[in-house]
Amino acid sequence: MSSPLLDRFIEDAQACASRYASPADCVDVIAPIMQRLLSHAESFLTDAHLRSDPAHYTRNAILMSADGALSLYALVWLPGQWTPIHDHGSWGVVGVVQGMLEERSYIRIDPNRATDDNQIDKSDATNNGDSNIDLVRGGVFLLAPGTVSTFVPNPDHIHVTGVPANGQRTVSLHLYGRNMNHFCVYDLEKRARTRVALAHNES
Repeated sequence: MSSPLLDRFIEDAQACASRYASPADCVDVIAPIMQRLLSHAESFLTDAHLRSDPAHYTRNAILMSADGALSLYALVWLPGQWTPIHDHGSWGVVGVVQGMLEERSYIRIDPNRATDDNQIDKSDATNNGDSNIDLVRGGVFLLAPGTVSTFVPNPDHIHVTGVPANGQRTVSLHLYGRNMNHFCVYDLEKRARTRVALAHNES
């Protein structure tokens, strides 16, 4: 079932992605549009968008553009579910619909960070991660309903996102400047980054 509000948001996001070459300019414009959308999420989120899994957080696709330039997901987090440490290789806009989403950031401090442009879409098929990567813990962000967070690549946003075990079921919307079917996961002990595939549920 189509929603005029959701359709308009997608049209606006696509227009921004086409108009602005700078990811920072793009997310500046989309962030307030996302915030307005959040208060009407119940009008377009279906049961398929709100599926969850007791084993891990769930990515439910709302949109994956045919040209690979944009994707939108409803993520459902049960208490105790977290992502690995990861980056995106894309700009992104995240809005919280329900619950409290926690984001723990990491900062890359190795000398290679200045030249690492995170060309995730140009990675070869071997899935070999970068090596000699050093990360330190950064800040913590608590994202309440109605809150919008954004990020841009180069340098990419490295973080862990999830819900503590004593938290509540959380639903968030994630818009990316590409089809988010893979990202890079970091191993602190091995000092490495590996490109991994991401699964999602179709609407």
